[in-house]
Amino acid sequence: MTPSVPRQGDSPEEPRRPAEDRRHRNRRRALTLLIIVLLIGVPAGYLVISANQSRNSGKDKEAKYSATGLTAGWPSKVQRRLYQVPIPHPADRIAYYETNNWKTSRLYVQFRTSNAGLDTFLAGVGVNRDDLKKGEITIGARDQKITGWRFTGPGPWSGLVHKQKNPAPTQDIVVNTADPANPMVYVVSRTVP
Repeated sequence: MTPSVPRQGDSPEEPRRPAEDRRHRNRRRALTLLIIVLLIGVPAGYLVISANQSRNSGKDKEAKYSATGLTAGWPSKVQRRLYQVPIPHPADRIAYYETNNWKTSRLYVQFRTSNAGLDTFLAGVGVNRDDLKKGEITIGARDQKITGWRFTGPGPWSGLVHKQKNPAPTQDIVVNTADPANPMVYVVSRTVP
C-alpha cells in the first residue's frame, strides 16, 4: 500500500486567486490556438509556395534543355555574346538550338532580316557581304540533320565560314536571298570549351 502524502495547505500570506470564468478561459484558449496556428501555419504556407515555385522553375528548365531541334524565339543575351551571333533588329522568324558536350558546344540560329540587317549582322560577326560565296552551302549535313534545315529550295544561296582562333567561336553562315529584300540567315556557331 502506498502511503498517502499530506496535502500542503494554502499559505495564509498569498491572496487567493479568483476562479477563472468561462469567457476568460475561452479567450485564453483561442489566443493560444491562434499563436500555434501562426507559428506552424505561416512557415508551412511559405514552404508550400516555395516548393511550387521551385517545381515550376525546374519544369521550365527541363523543357528548355530537353528540346530537340529549333525553338522559336531569341537565344539569351549570354548565348548570343558567347557564340558571337549578333542578331540584328529588325529580325523575325527567329529560332535557335544549343548543344553542349565535352568536346564542342554549338548554337544553331536562323532568322529573317532586311538587307541593312544582313549587313549589320555580317559586320557584327567580322565579315562583309563580299565574303559570301554564291552557291556555297557551308553548313554540313550533320548540322542540317540536327536542325532539320534543307537548303534545296529556291535560292540563290550564299555561304561562308568565319574561322577564329580558340576560344572564339567559328561560324558557318548560309544566306538565302530568294526574297532579296528579306534574306533568311542560318548560322552554326561552334566553340571548344
